[in-house]
Amino acid sequence: MTAAVQPIPSDMRTITPHLVCANALEAIEFYKRAFGATDAATMLTPDGKLMHGMVRIGDSAVMLMEENPEWGAIGPKSLPATPVTIHMYVTDVDAVYARAVKEGATVKMPPADMFWGDRYGVLIDPYGHSWSIATHKRDMTPEQMAEEMKTMCGEAPQQ
Repeated sequence: MTAAVQPIPSDMRTITPHLVCANALEAIEFYKRAFGATDAATMLTPDGKLMHGMVRIGDSAVMLMEENPEWGAIGPKSLPATPVTIHMYVTDVDAVYARAVKEGATVKMPPADMFWGDRYGVLIDPYGHSWSIATHKRDMTPEQMAEEMKTMCGEAPQQ
């Protein structure tokens, strides 16, 4: 008797980012050095470019492919900017952020303690993708967050 195929594979999450990168094979190596990613899959085109790749960062998969304008696959380096930020929780935001910058990421917002209870920073990887990196430091109620935002920003948000 054959086991039923699961509609969501057991090693995947409901949502998985799929990044288009110029130099996608280099991007995989960057993610390994900067974020501790591990290889999960690599499928190359006959000319040696990445058709499909996947790495694992923590408990999550990130899929990648080489930029290919003929397929409509454009990476953020070919655009004015990226409209998407990939959010990643880690145990030590300062260490991961510093390692990513050392490996070639660009500082957008250095890690700082935020009103919602996370220590949080944003960087741009060498392939144009924006990453927010955080370590959760405090559990807070919505009321506490609103009060801290008021203090941080000078006024309460409009509701």
